[in-house]
Formats: sequence, C-alpha cells, structure tokens
Amino acid sequence: MVYERAVIEVKEGSEAAFEAAVKEAAPYFQKARGCSGMALQRSVENPSRYVLVVKWDTVEDHTVHFRGAPEFQEWRRLASPHFASPPQVEHFSDALTCF
Repeated sequence: MVYERAVIEVKEGSEAAFEAAVKEAAPYFQKARGCSGMALQRSVENPSRYVLVVKWDTVEDHTVHFRGAPEFQEWRRLASPHFASPPQVEHFSDALTCF
C-alpha cells in the first residue's frame, strides 16, 4: 500500500468550490487501477490548505496508470482552477503502526 499525499493550497474564497470539485472527481479515482481509497482533509489553522490522501497499490498505479489516463486530465480540469499554487505531492508507505 502506498499513500499519495498532496498538499493543496486553494485560492481564498474557493474552498467550497474546490471541495465540490474533489467530490465530483472522486469517481475517477474510485475506478482507477490500484486505487482503494481517497480522503480530503482541511487544515483547521489555515482553511485554504488541504491534504488529499489517496491509497494506491503501487506508486506506478498513480504516476503511470492514473496520470496517463484521461481521468487524470478530468480531475485536473475540475480542481486546478482553484489551486493557489501547484500541489506538493509525495508518496508514503507505512513504517510503523502503533495502535
């Protein structure tokens, strides 16, 4: 399991529209090869900052298969008008589970 973690800063005042765009795009992720979950988290201290966490079977399922698919272009078409800056994307795997 690999977690894509994208920190996304949205334009002030675009928060509701961005959340609606992510909800609309969720089916693109849901049907993507190797994708098993998606969550959007919003910062309490900075309400224009979000963290998108997507669960993938492999990094390649995200970077090759999804990014190379038309669904990725649709996701970006919906979300990118709300971006204040390009998302910061990294991939993580579990190192330790404590409880």
